[in-house]
Amino acid sequence: MHDQRNCQAGLRGRRALEEAWHRLAEVERWPEWAPHISSVTVSPPGGLGPASSGALRIKRLGRNTFRMSAWEPPVRWEWVGGLPGVRISYDHRFASAGPAATRLEWLVELRGPLAPLIGPVFARVYGRNLDRAIPRLQEWFRR
Repeated sequence: MHDQRNCQAGLRGRRALEEAWHRLAEVERWPEWAPHISSVTVSPPGGLGPASSGALRIKRLGRNTFRMSAWEPPVRWEWVGGLPGVRISYDHRFASAGPAATRLEWLVELRGPLAPLIGPVFARVYGRNLDRAIPRLQEWFRR
């Protein structure tokens, strides 16, 4: 984690870069490894892509919509969503860590007039959710 408006998390997965990209792009399957996410919908149907938008249903927080803002296969995608007064950017980055390993990194940035107020609470909740999800994601990558 960085400061009150920026969060960062990473992991090393046992998948080659392109395979890790395609696996994580199966966002509708994220509830399998992210216990805080109850469902994900993506539009248009099919694979994640540069025109994708959708919604994640977060337990105890409700629905969080997103739209793709950057698409650079197989190294990064970013989507944006938010709350009234806060724009949240979720940057998903991928880097090769060898022939059968990939380093995944999530960078989250909050902007807007309410970001200084919401940021500390968001960072705590997001951090706890990732602490539970990352070990499950690593296991999911092994399957």
